[in-house]
Amino acid sequence: MSASSFEIRVCQSCGLRYPLTEGHSFGARCPHCLGETLVVLNKKMGGDGVLQDKRGRPALPKKHRDNVSRVEGKRENQVRAVLLDNIRSAWNVGSILRSADGFGFRHTYLCGITPTPEMDAVRKTALGADEYVTWSHHKDSVKLVKGLKLEGWSVVALEEDARALPISQYTDSQFPNPIVFVLGSEVTGVDPELLDLADEIFYIPMRGQKRSFNVAVAFGVVGYSLSS
Repeated sequence: MSASSFEIRVCQSCGLRYPLTEGHSFGARCPHCLGETLVVLNKKMGGDGVLQDKRGRPALPKKHRDNVSRVEGKRENQVRAVLLDNIRSAWNVGSILRSADGFGFRHTYLCGITPTPEMDAVRKTALGADEYVTWSHHKDSVKLVKGLKLEGWSVVALEEDARALPISQYTDSQFPNPIVFVLGSEVTGVDPELLDLADEIFYIPMRGQKRSFNVAVAFGVVGYSLSS
């Protein structure tokens, strides 16, 4: 049964920021250091794990915006990085690292409880890609992104949200160099505060009954869209 709500908690001891779904075994203790945590945000979800708006309706993405036009041409030299926020699966992380190398991403920011290539399962799935795509670990993705924006980075999130545009409307010309793409938890999605910090939000249109792809598959779709 899907969780109906989740919290964003921040550890008072080590500063880890992570989502906690209703009834999760983590409890209120930090999964990293077992320190005391504080709730900084609460969110409700629909029956399929879909974020809801303030009236309790699904926060469905807008189908299109008339003021956004698609511009042909890609900038091959654009610096791109990917931020993985609280992604639990080591296999998904390893797969994303391998795809990041294939699509020319320079760096991977691993945030919250996201496992790093120090874990065997990540390295096994990455098949050596972690040797070519540099990475760093950060306990609080919101603090990280605020710092990146001050350094001139553009921030693009991949999430189903009322503000989101279809990925087909993405163009390099919309954003200055460099750019970081944000992917969120397999269960709770991108941290709502990260969505508020994003310069733009995109989604992948779905034709079936489910509302989202596996996070590693979604990154593959986005990476191909950017390079095609």
